[in-house]
Amino acid sequence: MVSSWLIYVETKTMATTISAADVKKLRDQTGAGMMDCKAALEEANGNFEEATTVLRKRGLASAAKKAGRVTSEGVIGSTLSSDHSTGILVEVNCESDFVARTDEFQQLVQDVMTAIEKAGDGATEQWLQDPNGPVKIRIAAGIAKLGENMAVPRFVRYAGQGYIGQYIHTGGKIGVQVELGGVTPAIIPREELATLVKELAMQIAAASPAHVSRAAVPPEALDKERSIYRAQMESSGKPANVIDKIVEGKLGSYYSQVVLADQPSIRDPKMSVAEVIAAAGKALGTPVTVIRFARLKVGEPSR
Repeated sequence: MVSSWLIYVETKTMATTISAADVKKLRDQTGAGMMDCKAALEEANGNFEEATTVLRKRGLASAAKKAGRVTSEGVIGSTLSSDHSTGILVEVNCESDFVARTDEFQQLVQDVMTAIEKAGDGATEQWLQDPNGPVKIRIAAGIAKLGENMAVPRFVRYAGQGYIGQYIHTGGKIGVQVELGGVTPAIIPREELATLVKELAMQIAAASPAHVSRAAVPPEALDKERSIYRAQMESSGKPANVIDKIVEGKLGSYYSQVVLADQPSIRDPKMSVAEVIAAAGKALGTPVTVIRFARLKVGEPSR
């Protein structure tokens, strides 16, 4: 009986002897806390794969408990390839600004962007929401470690169509990505191009346009605006042709609010953004166009 008891104690001791190096290795792989990693390794008798599964299960359980809590804080993360051909913006949310400023949360943002980069064209909305996908798993580990609900509601990835520029507003609460067409290798080093990209990105951040051009405005949106303007003129007694001209005039004001090209430049309100782009193209010796843009603001619903 004594020898059996000794064997049991010795076996149990061996099974639960976990080195600090093992704990650190698991922490580096999963992002979970040191004590959580130690406990998981002990439960898995030192098996890293099983310990990772244990942490995932605990992380998902923790996420489920916190899922109803509001995630109105966070940051917009960004990454841009050296040749400006690929860019990513991602919104990562948490509950408090305190957590958003921690090194652990900033690393989580970097890990999410890395996952999107690795997925490439496979990084879709369905991929993002996959409970067994890399983003959901990493977020679950972050929840378990930092103790707040977290989420990645959206990201934007541009690749292969044009020259990409980015702007992150102070504090990381607003991020802009803009893609330009007509950019040739010869003008990439030019200061005029860098200035234009920065100016456009800051314009989008400040003025929040919804569309690149008038042609991109959905017809139903224009119909809605026209109906509103006509309703305002119903009792004016003006002839139909006059009302038509007034309505079209009001549409011009609408365009200047929602269309990037029609907006007054924040640098020089006497110029439209279209005029700023044309002037830059003239200075560069080649026409440049805006292909598309994205503006992400922490906590703001997607359009």
